[in-house]
Amino acid sequence: MNKTHFLFLLLPFLLISCLKNDKQPQPVSGKTNSISIIIDDQLWYGEVGDSIRNKFASPVLGLTQEEPLFTINQYPARLLEGFVTDSRSIIVVKKAAVDKFEITHSKSLPHNTFRIYGKSVDDIICTIELNSAQIIKTIRDTEIKKIQEDNSKSLLNPAVIKNKFHIDLQIPTGYEYMLHKKNFIWLKKNIISGNTSLLIYQIPIRSFEKSSDVVGNIIRMRDSIGSYIQGSEPNTRMITGEAYAPYFSTITLDDKKAYETKGTWELKNDFMAGPFINYAIVDKTYNRVLVIEGFCYSPSNQERDLMLELEAIIKSVKVDRR
Repeated sequence: MNKTHFLFLLLPFLLISCLKNDKQPQPVSGKTNSISIIIDDQLWYGEVGDSIRNKFASPVLGLTQEEPLFTINQYPARLLEGFVTDSRSIIVVKKAAVDKFEITHSKSLPHNTFRIYGKSVDDIICTIELNSAQIIKTIRDTEIKKIQEDNSKSLLNPAVIKNKFHIDLQIPTGYEYMLHKKNFIWLKKNIISGNTSLLIYQIPIRSFEKSSDVVGNIIRMRDSIGSYIQGSEPNTRMITGEAYAPYFSTITLDDKKAYETKGTWELKNDFMAGPFINYAIVDKTYNRVLVIEGFCYSPSNQERDLMLELEAIIKSVKVDRR
């Protein structure tokens, strides 16, 4: 058989292979908390661009240093939308004959494409104002889901936590148990820039509900538990940062009422500090308030993505049903 005949025989198999590959979803990549904006330069460097930056690059609440909500990469509108493949979320902004807001979801990159069209600059800005909260929530939910999917590939043995607290929690390998108490666990992971930690503990509901001041209850609870987290110097313990009041909201977590608190921690009589995110879950099944908290220490380095990773771990919680 000569080379020409061989190539003719091989060609159909190559075509079939290419067609199969075209149907496969693209591998998921892209940096955490990064979004691409496809917009004409004239709009980007004007009022529309200012509106986008004010909404999507505003400072993250509860960090010790100012960091934007998302890292924004801008591409001129003359480029094809398909050119941008390194972000899980794309926002396309342009002038058009009709006003339009549309969200397209995909299993491949980009996961979310948001189209904001307007007949004028004012129309575009109005659409951004009306829909920015939904866009931000969709992007954050996608980022958290991606982190949870990555974590699920290699998890810490869940038996210890499950037996003590009756919960499933997807904690990735790399975390180590630092301290065990009757109703308390501290896990820690060392990273190049410092470390991240998870605290899990519980208190009876009646103890939590003694006062109607929920925020005060959570801060007192944190500061009490903080005696377990000590620095290398004597008489140091973790307390809630006193310079700024924590950010507080009520949410639903695992179909239960939960209190979300974001703020900063510090070591009393020391110089260490960092952000924390605390979830106090009202769990009537076990007549308790289950608390899961994440905090990090990353001096002179970014904290935003570390805190999102901790939030993703905490939001994977599932309480056992009796």
